[in-house]
Amino acid sequence: MRTPLRLLFASPSLSRLLSLRSLCTKPAPALCAFGRFRRGGGGGSYTQRRGNNSGSSSRKEESSRDKGKEMEANDQFAFNKSRAEGRDKKGRSLELKDRKLNPVSTTCYVQILGTGMDTHDTSPSILLFFDKQRFIFNAGEGLQRYCNEHKIKLSKIDHIFLTRVCSETAGGLPGLVLTMAGIGEEGMSVNIWGPSDLDFLLGAMRSFIPRKSMLHAHSFGLDQSNYAASSSSRAQDGSSADVIVLIDNEVIRISAMFVRPVNQKISLDSDPDEFLRPGDMSVVYACELPEVKGKFDPVKATSLGLKPGPKYRELQLGKSVKSDSQDIIVNPSDVLGPSIPGPIVLIVDCPTLDHAHNLFSLACLNGYYKENGKLVNCIIHLGPTAVTSNAEYQQWMMRFGQAQHIMAGHESKNMDNPILQASARVSSRLNFLCPQIFPVSGFWPNEYIHVIPSEESMDLDASCKVISAENLLKFHLRPISQLGLDRSVIPIKLTHKHIINELLLEIPEIKEISQQISLLWQEPLNGKMMIPLVEKTAPMSEEPWLKQCCLPNDVSMEKRRLETSEGASPPAEGNLRKRFRDYLDAPIPSCLENITREEMELVFLGTGSSQPSKHRNVSSIYVNLFEKGSLLLDCGEGTLGQLKRRFGVKGADEAVKKLRFIWVSHIHADHHTGLVRILALRSHLLKDMAHKPLLVIGPRPLERFLNAYAGLEDLDMQFLDCRQTMRTLEAVYANEVTSSLFAPGSKMESFKRKPGNPSEAMDVLDRLKEVLSDAGLNSLYSVPVRHCPEAFGLVLEAKDRVSRIAKVSPGWKVVYSGDTRPCPALIEASKNATILIHEATFEDSMTEEAIAKNHSTTKEAIGVGVSAGVYRIILTHFSQRYPKIPVVDEVNVDKTCIAFDLMSVNLADLPALPKVLPYLKQLFRNEMEPDDELDDVQVSVMY
Repeated sequence: MRTPLRLLFASPSLSRLLSLRSLCTKPAPALCAFGRFRRGGGGGSYTQRRGNNSGSSSRKEESSRDKGKEMEANDQFAFNKSRAEGRDKKGRSLELKDRKLNPVSTTCYVQILGTGMDTHDTSPSILLFFDKQRFIFNAGEGLQRYCNEHKIKLSKIDHIFLTRVCSETAGGLPGLVLTMAGIGEEGMSVNIWGPSDLDFLLGAMRSFIPRKSMLHAHSFGLDQSNYAASSSSRAQDGSSADVIVLIDNEVIRISAMFVRPVNQKISLDSDPDEFLRPGDMSVVYACELPEVKGKFDPVKATSLGLKPGPKYRELQLGKSVKSDSQDIIVNPSDVLGPSIPGPIVLIVDCPTLDHAHNLFSLACLNGYYKENGKLVNCIIHLGPTAVTSNAEYQQWMMRFGQAQHIMAGHESKNMDNPILQASARVSSRLNFLCPQIFPVSGFWPNEYIHVIPSEESMDLDASCKVISAENLLKFHLRPISQLGLDRSVIPIKLTHKHIINELLLEIPEIKEISQQISLLWQEPLNGKMMIPLVEKTAPMSEEPWLKQCCLPNDVSMEKRRLETSEGASPPAEGNLRKRFRDYLDAPIPSCLENITREEMELVFLGTGSSQPSKHRNVSSIYVNLFEKGSLLLDCGEGTLGQLKRRFGVKGADEAVKKLRFIWVSHIHADHHTGLVRILALRSHLLKDMAHKPLLVIGPRPLERFLNAYAGLEDLDMQFLDCRQTMRTLEAVYANEVTSSLFAPGSKMESFKRKPGNPSEAMDVLDRLKEVLSDAGLNSLYSVPVRHCPEAFGLVLEAKDRVSRIAKVSPGWKVVYSGDTRPCPALIEASKNATILIHEATFEDSMTEEAIAKNHSTTKEAIGVGVSAGVYRIILTHFSQRYPKIPVVDEVNVDKTCIAFDLMSVNLADLPALPKVLPYLKQLFRNEMEPDDELDDVQVSVMY
């Protein structure tokens, strides 16, 4: 006897139970329970310990001990109900680490961490390194990924300082905090320092950071309600606040000085609130090491009656001691030579010329100029070249005498060398293998870099030492004998040619494989063209140089290339064509008939789970609708940087400007922490143009985060709760999945965000209807899935196409799972979809972990697509244990493809897509084993 599945509706107006006897044969938990939100989630990167075959049984025993985990392991749709409802919290103390400092014998340097130097999407970070402590200045998006690439241990970081509080300098902070909380058995926390604007950011982060112990924050300076007026008075007299000392211990003294914008066009009598806003304040940090004690003189010590031993060290530490044989007190000055002043480093972030006017007049900087005694050894300038190349700024730089100036603002000369070399290496190999779906190589051609406006040359006195920053450039501070620049660890310049030469030596047959794949895009079979040629029109938003990355448009040209390629010949019929003939002759959906390359393209910006890795970024998919605009599905950290790698620096700006809406599946940080960077950039790009706020569709906790963050930066967005885009579940399970969300007479889940103001919700829905129409979409609806509270999948359906001869073709249908266990609602919503994009976090042998974490295995993900009868399945959201290619069994892969970062899937390419998979495995045949280096991060605070 079949037991009915009981579905709990979220809306008060639908708070009744519906029996669905046809969906399953066993009791199943509720599809989704909208309970209290908690921060959890995460991929399978860190749930399996290294090389332990018995780990499965031990994990099973541990899981059975965990209270509140309600699982049904034998159920086809088993999932962790307590996790889905947000009831699986694990408490951790997350105390700050108390490190023992060593002021006498220590190594110290500052180092450029080049995040964003090649893509110009975020501010570089600065590492201040000591043997026992690490300090980082600025934590823009991509810092985690950068640290993974260059093996900088996050566990050693004690303090993070922000020069400004905005998405450019702090976009990577939420992910960094969450990752550190998952390190080791107890987790770690970090001190966060910034001006009073930091309170806005922290207030927003608390909407998805589960515990206060993760945020040990220290904001300094004037309160928001007071500093606008105070800065007005200071702007008039040219003075500034006193230096604020933040840290002062045996090894370092770090102090802060405020820089405020002074708008020269506004009268000093005007209201200061008109020109000073949260996020405008910048900070100059002064890092001063203690003086170097003079050399110890053992002869003098002996003459004063001291015996060799512990008292020698006490004197070296600056402490007085009693003589061993004389009735006197020996002071450090009696036995030590002259002291050497400690090195000083200034970190200056001057974002605009309006800030520069205030910077030049800061009274608290007077003590650091050459005429006033202190010797500054190094100054790192984070401001843009538009500011630092200004003549007045350069005159100000010369006031520091012989200081070494390092210009770390964005410069075009850094664009030709990828900062994330591991990712660029993978992109180059994939581009060589199949440029049709991997159109970018990870490198920008010189002709593109040369069209970026170059920096003005600096007209400085010869005595002023100035160099451009390079990735991992160091300036040594200790030992004093090594004081100065160190280029020894700057990465060797990587070139596309070098990577391809390595590939050809490693896999000599890869050249022929690439030629075989290219035939799928060029030659008709049985008199009909199954896959259109690449058209001459480059996709919108791409910059012109990207056309060079695609296959030649002329088939004959490609044939001539194959014929003249040294050592290469076109494959024989039996070698390739026969293998693909049956597959390509299979009927394709009517929505793909006579499809053009200007209809729709999916660009996978991030395909990893949990946290960014050096090979895969976290979740984000750019849906390019060409002249109809574009969409973003999820927006993990680093989304903007990935857009720039795919479309170019200027092309990414165009891609952001033409966004119709952004849809976010759930509140876990790996799916939304890149959102504010995108929104803030769009607001900036369109500030002088007529436009409407960008529509953001997501779970309700995301709205709380965005509303709180909007006090810091103008996001220019309009929010719509995913629950307001749910179809009525009665209609879904009555198989009425073809009706439009806005079709006459259709029903919709109607959730009133603000009781007493129902018109507001309907206004946003009307806006959604308008946006969908402009984007050529017939409907959008969210599907509740099994992962965490308020987790959703998405269904997009395009309008029918009408050809020039008035022939009507049905529109395509794309379904995106978000993060989920296999569930009936998603299967039903995916019926007859053109593309199903489904998460596949775990390999098939890790079903128990998948259930515990409410994720899917690769086999389960493919099974969802097969059950729903979809045309193509694209797997994504892979555990970072599988850095390059996940484990996929050779079962039901005839309609499946694996997503990689920067992969571009055009609708016209779908027929050939699955047949690329075996060759991708061939490309990574020596790198199929999991990467166990990531296993040390625990799962309690995962994304």
